[in-house]
Amino acid sequence: MNRRYTWLPHSIFGCACAIALASCGGGDGSGSGTAEPTAALAANPGTVARGSASTLTWSSTNATSCAASGGWNGAKAASGTQNTGALTANTAYSLTCSGPGGTSAPATASVTVAAMPTATLTTNPGTVALNGASTLTWSSTNATSCAASGGWSGAHAASGSQTTGPLAANTTYSLTCSGPGGTSGPATATVSVVPTASQLIKHIVIIVQENRSPDNLFHGLPGADIANSGLNSAGQVITLQQTNLAITYDLGHTHQSFEDLYDNGAMDGADKIACIPQSGTVCPSNPQFMYVDPAQVAPYFQLAEQYTFGDRMFQSNQGPSFPAHQFLIAGTSAPSVGGIYGDYFVAENPVPLNPTGCALAPDTATVALIDPTGVESASIYPCFDHPTLIDSLDNAGISWRYYAPTAGSIWTAPNAIEHLRNGPAWNNVIIPQSQVLTDITDGNLAQVAWVIPDGKESDHASITDGTGPSWVASVVNAIGNSPYWSDTAIIITWDDWGG
Repeated sequence: MNRRYTWLPHSIFGCACAIALASCGGGDGSGSGTAEPTAALAANPGTVARGSASTLTWSSTNATSCAASGGWNGAKAASGTQNTGALTANTAYSLTCSGPGGTSAPATASVTVAAMPTATLTTNPGTVALNGASTLTWSSTNATSCAASGGWSGAHAASGSQTTGPLAANTTYSLTCSGPGGTSGPATATVSVVPTASQLIKHIVIIVQENRSPDNLFHGLPGADIANSGLNSAGQVITLQQTNLAITYDLGHTHQSFEDLYDNGAMDGADKIACIPQSGTVCPSNPQFMYVDPAQVAPYFQLAEQYTFGDRMFQSNQGPSFPAHQFLIAGTSAPSVGGIYGDYFVAENPVPLNPTGCALAPDTATVALIDPTGVESASIYPCFDHPTLIDSLDNAGISWRYYAPTAGSIWTAPNAIEHLRNGPAWNNVIIPQSQVLTDITDGNLAQVAWVIPDGKESDHASITDGTGPSWVASVVNAIGNSPYWSDTAIIITWDDWGG
């Protein structure tokens, strides 16, 4: 390049200045200015989960410093890296860099916060029987995979269904799903297992005691419908008085005694019921208006309070033990199905009393029958033949045993059914009744068992020695201390209304 200079002397305000003018011609055309700065900005990763961070990386040319704006701020070096910190929303970052040649155009980068996954889990059905199954169905959003816990486990697709398999107890299932946006909160669903009665109850034990009413035996039981007084035939209100469980007199509990007390619904004839004292003793005043000292029947109170008490449970027949025990195995005391006595019911205890039933020859014993009008108008040999609950059990393949103190007693109900007394079923009538305790301990309890006490353990007035509650407790406790406890229903009942 050839330069030509012209000097022009000139005086400005008394100063002599020389101005050099340069003119260019030809040359390389590169100019004489400083280059403009540039900036570059990048985010890695560009997409993060909520609460996660990205790394910003930047560089520049022809710059000595940079300035941040948008999702960050402040002066920055001409190049570098910086963590964004936890992000909860999409964020844009901007950077300009400056140098002798000026300021760069903005460089930008954005970080996208991925949506948080969600998970949904349902069961159908939500309630199943014991060993039943349910179907689990799940779905998710913003997820690529799911993980199971609780009643199931393992990795699962983002949506799907699966059968639980047989369930023995209530089971809760949990599911979390994951994706770019993180991991969802747990979705849970529960399948409730409700066993049917036949699944829950494998054994039934019927403990039969004698001749008591709720008012007499459970006086003062909290929450129970128990009378504190009663009417006599003169219309007087008689307050119940406390007595012992073991007493020296009995009260009439024949069919006629029931009718006398009932008095066509007036319930004012209790004082008309006969009191029968033991030899050498006398009956107390108002013996029909008594209740047993609760301390003497504490096991009964404990069972009634802890479990279920039928304070309005009434016997089916209106008479004494012989017909009552027939109802306990057959739901009736009718001597037959159809025939001349098909509409009759046994009314009283047989004569002779013990032994009786099919243990005696025909024409050596009789029992009174009630006709359809309620009148005792016939008598019959106390050995009947009709279907019973025992036959239903046999037909269903359900095992049973009947534990009793003696074979020919009025309390040994199968003794009055001809095909039970004189057939193979009699092998399941177990004597004595205490064998039930051994069978429970040895794991030989039948699926259904009737347990009949002896006289002393029976609660029967004038016969019991007061050990009835202990006897009942011994059977209950034997079951309670055995594997049978979890699947056994125990029914404790008193065979008839009087005593």
